[in-house]
Amino acid sequence: MTGNASDAIKARIRDVPGFPKPGITFKDITPLLADPTAFNLCLDTTAAHFDSVTLDAIVGIESRGFIFGAALASRMRKSFVPVRKPGKLPARTHRVEYQLEYGSDALEMHVDALSPGAKVLIVDDLLATGGTAWAACQLVRALGAEVIAASFVVELTFLSGRQRIQPVEVFSLVQY
Repeated sequence: MTGNASDAIKARIRDVPGFPKPGITFKDITPLLADPTAFNLCLDTTAAHFDSVTLDAIVGIESRGFIFGAALASRMRKSFVPVRKPGKLPARTHRVEYQLEYGSDALEMHVDALSPGAKVLIVDDLLATGGTAWAACQLVRALGAEVIAASFVVELTFLSGRQRIQPVEVFSLVQY
C-alpha cells in the first residue's frame, strides 16, 4: 500500500489509553468510519489487493469485522459470513475458544455457512496477538473451507499476531 493511503487512514485512527483496561492503548476506528473518504479508501485498497485472488466468501469477525467485511463483500460481489460471539447465531454452530491479549473468549459460525473447498478471506479491524484471527481460521477449516488470507485495517506488529496464523497471508492497511 502506498504511504499516502496508509498515512490518510492512520490519520483517522485515534489512540484511547487505558481501554479496555489499564496498560492497553485502544486503536479507535470510529473517526475512520465517520470519514467516508477514509472508509472508502480502506475498502478500495483492500479490494484492489485481493482483486486477482480467487475468493468465494468473506468472513467478518464480530463486531468491527462486520463493518469492513460486509462492505468489502458487497464491493467484491462475494458472500459474507459472520463469525459471532457465543449464543448470537440462531442455527447450529461450530465453536472455538481462544486466548486474547487480555483474557479469553470464544467464536461461533453456522455449521452450514461455508461449502467444503470454499476459498475464504477473513476480515477484522485489528490484528494484535492473533487469537481472534486464529479462532476464525479454525472455524473456517472445521467446515472444510480454505483460508486464503486475512485482512485487517490495523496491525500491531509488536504483538506478532501474524505469526500465530501462519501460513495464512496477512494484509494490513496500517501498522503500529
